[in-house]
Amino acid sequence: MVIAMSEMIVITCEELCPDQFTNLVRRDTNGAVVTFLGTTRDTFEGRRVIRLEYEAYEEMAYRKLEEIRQQLKAEFGVEDVAIGHRIGVVDIGEISLVVAVASPHRSEAFNACHEAVNRLKHSVPIWKKEFYEGGEHWVACEDHMFQERTESSPEPLAAPADND
Repeated sequence: MVIAMSEMIVITCEELCPDQFTNLVRRDTNGAVVTFLGTTRDTFEGRRVIRLEYEAYEEMAYRKLEEIRQQLKAEFGVEDVAIGHRIGVVDIGEISLVVAVASPHRSEAFNACHEAVNRLKHSVPIWKKEFYEGGEHWVACEDHMFQERTESSPEPLAAPADND
């Protein structure tokens, strides 16, 4: 199920297809297309990850993603940017984020793609929870990080740490 969508911004519970986003930004005027894929890894800080779950404030996330897209086009002079983010359960090896950027030159495309991921992580209301063997942990919640929760500690505790 697609939650929010325009031609260039997609927030969905469905699997993301990188080629879909890459093809959206390809043009004869662009000499460079850079596509970033964020995938679920099987370990983090030496612990086995079982899966990730993403939650989002969809309306605001969509607006912030479009804002980032427009900023990148203006600041880096890139022709186009397409962004897809998955919410819900994302299993090991699956894609949770696709950012595709196209520009006449490679430097601008690489830099804009890198900046897109950084801005998304810091300003878009999408939250990630990692599930480990024996526990779970909210990450990428800049304003409200939570300590690990295990079966013996049912309530999350506020913690000031930043975990990227």
